[in-house]
This record gives sequence, structure tokens and C-alpha cells, in this order.
Amino acid sequence: MSVPRVEGGTVTNTQVTLIQIDNYGPWTTTPEPRREVDLQTLQSRLYADVSQLVGNREGYAFFGRFDNMVTVTNGLGREAHELIQESIGNRYPVTASMSVAVGPTPAEALGAASDRLQDAGSAQDSERTEILRGETLPETDRADADVQIAHFDVDDATGKYTDQLNEFDSFINIEQGYAELMRYMRRAHDSLAFFVGGDNVIVVCSDVDEAGYRDAIDHVEDAVGVQLKVGVGRSRTAQAAGMDAKHALETCREDGTLVELAR
Repeated sequence: MSVPRVEGGTVTNTQVTLIQIDNYGPWTTTPEPRREVDLQTLQSRLYADVSQLVGNREGYAFFGRFDNMVTVTNGLGREAHELIQESIGNRYPVTASMSVAVGPTPAEALGAASDRLQDAGSAQDSERTEILRGETLPETDRADADVQIAHFDVDDATGKYTDQLNEFDSFINIEQGYAELMRYMRRAHDSLAFFVGGDNVIVVCSDVDEAGYRDAIDHVEDAVGVQLKVGVGRSRTAQAAGMDAKHALETCREDGTLVELAR
């Protein structure tokens, strides 16, 4: 299916750091397969620590596939990355490699970060340990509108799903909405969408305008029958943009609107 690309006017400047556990697949089966419950516990605790370590520096972390985490790190320099990497190595029986890139769209930045890490060796290469590659965004190149964050949620998820269906069927509906939004925002806007619990999806965006968000909402409703609403913020760091987006989403809830852009 073809998806129209909607271009805005002001380019974003997103810094993305890909965090990947080193040699994780072989480690989970050496010297013999480890209990899944222990692996799930390690992954969730590692994500919680990464979220806090990045969040304390005004960034956002998303768990992805857990062994790979995508973080938005505008404002974090090389030394901050080194400290986070060292903290992971001190707390866990595994190490992590990191790759940093900056791009006019989040997908472009993540693509460059992925290429750099892949060039350093396979994710299952025991010789690739605690790689740190890439360049961070110089302070002189930073601007107040570098990061655009959109916070989506399902319109009246409690009334339509939580209070009407069993939990698994509610989850299916919400996940269908997330999956369709994720595909659409990636293809139409080079943006990265992440499920963050409940009925909430955070999208790290390129320069998407109000019409672009309305198109995304219409597309998801037409494709899978899930209606979304969204608040959008833009700022110098992911956390500041995210808080503006959350406040804009509250305006949606109060006023019954589907799209609100923080001013």
C-alpha cells in the first residue's frame, strides 16, 4: 500500500542512540539455556535502568526488542554515554554497545546509528564488546525545536475496550492500532513509534504538521477501526518536548479534539 509523504517546514535535528546488548543470544544458551523468567527479569530491569539513566539527562528510552533499545539523546555528549555504558557493565552480567547518530528525521538517525554498529561487528560476535561509535550533536548546532514528540492514545479506550472486553481482546485492539500507526508514521514521515503501556504510543517525529497527524489518525481508523488522538510538543530535548505533548493531549481530552499542537 502506498502512503503519501507529508512534509512540513522546519527540519528536526534528532539525536538517536541505539543500545544493543553484546553477544546476548549466545549468552542466553551458554553453558546451557537459561530460564526464560530470569531472562525476562534481566531485560525488564535493564530497560528500567536505561530509562532512568537516559531520563535523568532529559532523554527518552524505548525498549524496542529489549535486547535492542532506542533512545533519544539530544543534549547527551560522549561522556554521558560512556557513564551509562559503564553503569550497565557494573550492574549486569552482560555488556552493551552504543551507536549515536544525528539526522533530520528520527528514522534517518537510527539508520545511521545501526549501520555504524553493524560495521563494528555482529550482535552475536563475542569479540565486539562495549563499542561506542558516532558523533553527538554539537552544542553550537542545537536549537529549541530540534525534537518533535507526539503522544497518541486511543480515544475512550476504557469505555470501548477495558470496560467492555476481556483483557486479551482489549490488548489485541490496542496493539492493532499501534501496529498500524507505527507502520504509517515510519513510511509517511520517517518517524519512530513506540508502545509505552496502557493505550499510549509515543512517536519521535520528523517535521510533521497538523494535517499530517490528522491523516495518520484517519488512516488508522480506516485500516483497523481504532480511533486515536494526539498531543504534540517540540523542544530542545526529548523530555521537554514530551511534557509539552502530554499537556497538549490533556487539552484533547478536555476539549474533545483529536489533534493538539503545543504552542
